[in-house]
Order: sequence, then C-alpha cells, then structure tokens
Amino acid sequence: MDNLGLIGVVSIITAGIIMAIGAIGPAIGEGLALANAMRALAQQPDQANTITRTLFVGLALVESTGMYCFVVSMILIFANPFWNHCVQNGG
Repeated sequence: MDNLGLIGVVSIITAGIIMAIGAIGPAIGEGLALANAMRALAQQPDQANTITRTLFVGLALVESTGMYCFVVSMILIFANPFWNHCVQNGG
C-alpha cells in the first residue's frame, strides 16, 4: 500500500475512534451531571432556578468537547493536512 492509501485508512480509523470517544465521554458526563442536579433539586427545591441555570451551563461545556471531537474527525476525513503534505512532496 502506498503512502496515500495508508494515510487515508489511518485517517478514517482515527476519525472513528475520535467520534466514539467524543460521544461516550460527554454522554457519561452529562448523565452524572443530570443525576447530581436531580439529587440537589430533591434536597433543595427552593434553589431550583440556580441549580437549573448552573446545570445548563455545565451541560453546554461538557457537550462542547463532543463538538470539538466532531470537528477534528471532519478535518481528518475532508481536509487532512497529512494528505496534502504527502501529495505536495510526491508521496
């Protein structure tokens, strides 16, 4: 297999691994955050507005890591810098 084919195969496999980790990590984090928020709401219902606001900010931060993984995997598939380097330098 030539260098271009190897770079293509490794890029696709790496993009898949990145998306798997990028989906599992935030899902676990969001589940734990939601469970702890529900526990806090059950203990202190009068602080519902503060807990809910803080929960949504935290969930947005946790979800951003999944979006970063998506962006990196799309770069590896569609705008791979290694591919361009190999083509410019003659394979």
